[in-house]
Amino acid sequence: MSLARCGRGEEAHALLLPHVADWLLAEALVEASAGLGRDEEIATLLEARIVAGRPCVRCGSSECAGRDPEPFNAVALLAAVRERQGRTDEAVEALRTYGSLVVDNRDPLAELLIRHDRVDELRAHAAGEDREEAARHLAELLEARGDVEGAIEVYRRQAEYDSWHAPALLARLLARHGRGAEAVEVVRAMNSAEDWIVDLLCELLAAEGRAGEGLAHLDALEARGTREPWELFRLRARLLAACGRLDEAVEEARASSGSGGPYAAEEMARLLADAGRPEEAEAFLDSDRPEHRRALGLLLIERGRAEEAVTLLRAPRSTTPPPEPGPGPADHGDCPPF
Repeated sequence: MSLARCGRGEEAHALLLPHVADWLLAEALVEASAGLGRDEEIATLLEARIVAGRPCVRCGSSECAGRDPEPFNAVALLAAVRERQGRTDEAVEALRTYGSLVVDNRDPLAELLIRHDRVDELRAHAAGEDREEAARHLAELLEARGDVEGAIEVYRRQAEYDSWHAPALLARLLARHGRGAEAVEVVRAMNSAEDWIVDLLCELLAAEGRAGEGLAHLDALEARGTREPWELFRLRARLLAACGRLDEAVEEARASSGSGGPYAAEEMARLLADAGRPEEAEAFLDSDRPEHRRALGLLLIERGRAEEAVTLLRAPRSTTPPPEPGPGPADHGDCPPF
């Protein structure tokens, strides 16, 4: 790519062309060839690789309809080339014919349809099972255009197939538009003790001034044994702070040294700093503990003490091995609250 950026695109093209089976180098080839007049050559090469594919990973046959292209992003790259040529219909057809592979929350067909304002086709693409990302793209587009009710309806329909992410996205959409009470009910209806859903529910309750309900929910989870106390520490501390009971959260953190380990200290330091109590926040962190240094360094920088932060972060780490974990629930003390 350095060659292409220096105006030596032909050299970059020649260097990358033999390695088109590699997904990263194929992507670089398409990018480097822009403006060289090589689009048809590259499109033909990608089409050949898509048709040939590689043996099916399930049955090992090279004739199976379930075989995948090699590289895996060949279809998306072919569509990108066709779009660059101004042949949008062919780009859309390629993604529909060979399959629009969703990678890293990106749906190439949905993004292409949005770029060309083909909303009706996007609606059709987003309808049905296994279309979570297309539905998200459509809902975000409608929301950006002011059609909040349309976006809500997209997520409600998608929730018929996806009982996890679609309701969570719906809840965040409702909250963004001042409908936090509805958002809370959406998440409550999920009836889940999954960490990220509990996080979302507590966040929404706190934003609605209902942190006390969040604390009751955490107490119920702990009483049922659904979650370990150390897992709930972070959420409990935030809710206590939202209720104006930050001192109580501090005392709980000091009394339960195993609850969250260094992560509990970092959480309390951040809550104290946000509450305008920076001296107490610093005192909650131990500069001799490497796992506390980053959080302490950030606090020092926020207080205008950047030189102290640099000195702290440059200090050599202790070579003393950490103590062996003991038996019992306190084992979780040095684990991140995932």
